[in-house]
Order: sequence, then structure tokens, then C-alpha cells
Amino acid sequence: MQAITDAELEAWHDYEVESPREIVALLRQIAEKNQLIRMLIKGEADVCVTSLLAVDPDAGTVVIDCSVSPEQNTRIVAAGTVRCDTSLDKIRIVFGLDNLREVQFEGGTALAAAIPASLIRLQRREFYRMPTPVTNPVRATIPLPADLGGGTAVFPLADISCGGVAIHDSKLQLGTTIGDTFPNCRIDLPEIGPVTCSLQVRNSIDMTLLNNKTSRRLGCQFVDISRGNLAAVQRYITKLERERNARLAGLA
Repeated sequence: MQAITDAELEAWHDYEVESPREIVALLRQIAEKNQLIRMLIKGEADVCVTSLLAVDPDAGTVVIDCSVSPEQNTRIVAAGTVRCDTSLDKIRIVFGLDNLREVQFEGGTALAAAIPASLIRLQRREFYRMPTPVTNPVRATIPLPADLGGGTAVFPLADISCGGVAIHDSKLQLGTTIGDTFPNCRIDLPEIGPVTCSLQVRNSIDMTLLNNKTSRRLGCQFVDISRGNLAAVQRYITKLERERNARLAGLA
């Protein structure tokens, strides 16, 4: 995992999470999954590999496992602020902890700090796909070439990522040829707005539904998508994640 510079952190405001309930939900998931955390005390020159032991929203604190080195623990406490770098479901999570102090936890020594006021959740487009809502579906309007009947057709999305989308083609209108590209497609993202790009078919799966009808799921890659449109896709994915984490926090 490469180090994150201060300049990169400054540029990643779109990835910043500031909702206290969402932050608690994410930290709890990191603790429950025993994700390793790289604690940078003075940058890459002084790193402690640790784990998150507990999150207490009532007390407003997190508890982190301490270093095996007493000297490093002294440096952690003296540092004032440390940076923590970990991952959750292949999504990179970065946050700072201020004024760590030694505490007793479950019969041993640990480190405690206030729950961070914000954290960075950095999407990794090569891995992460977000399911789109069934109740408020995202729809793609695709111009059909003459050999497929011409005109336009509208398809609901199954999921979305910064690399592309999966489309439900229940009427089997698009064909299954890998590499076929559909230009001038429009994807309407609720509360974000329309995104235009070309979609290229990368995979195809035919599924038999409970009523014995066949439906097709097409995985499509974005082609010629502008930075502005890609930023809109990222904002929508972030919106979906925040809604999901808010639901998880409500169930916690």
C-alpha cells in the first residue's frame, strides 16, 4: 500500500466522510473484520502495524492495539497526531488520531484516542462495484444501431463502478458480442444528473428467472468518459455508500 501524501489528502475532499454515525459504522466494520492498520507516526520512517480493538461512540473513543516496542509507544504518545491507513472490502480507509494515550484494555495495555471527526474512503475503481437501488433504479438510455432495430432503448442498471456498469437486458435487445461499443449513451444518476459516454460490452450472462423467462446481464466498460462525468459517477457511488452505511449504523 503506497503512502498517501499531504497533497493527495488535500485533493480528496470528495472522498471525505464527516457523518459521525457513518464514521462509527466504518470503524466498527474495520474492528470486526480484524483489518490490519498501518499507523504512521512520523511518515514512512516510523510505522506501527496494529489493529482496532474497540469503538465506543458513547465515550467518543477508539481503542488501538499498542506496539510491541515500548520505545515506539512512547513516540506514538508524544507525536500528537498519527495517520492510520487500512482497507475495508478492498476500499482504502485513511484517518488521523490525535493525542493517543495509554490505557488498560481487557487486562493489557492499549492506546486510546477520540473518534476521528472525518476520514477518507478512497474508492478503487479496479475492484469496487456498488449495487444500484431496486426501488429507485438507475437507467441507461442506449442508442441502438440499425442492425439491432435502430432507435433508443432504456435499461436498468444492476451495479455501477468508476470503470463501468452492469445492465439488465430483459428483452435481449443488445446482443452478446464482446467488444461491441454503443456511443452516446446516457445514464441518469438520481440526485446527481445525467452522464454521457460510450459503453463497451465486456461480458454477458444469461439467467433463467423464476417464471422461466430468460434475462441477460451485460457488463459494460466506460469508453471516452470525460473527467466531469467520471466525477459524477464517483459522487453517486459515494452517495450510495453513505446511505448504506447509515442503514448499517441504524441497525448497529
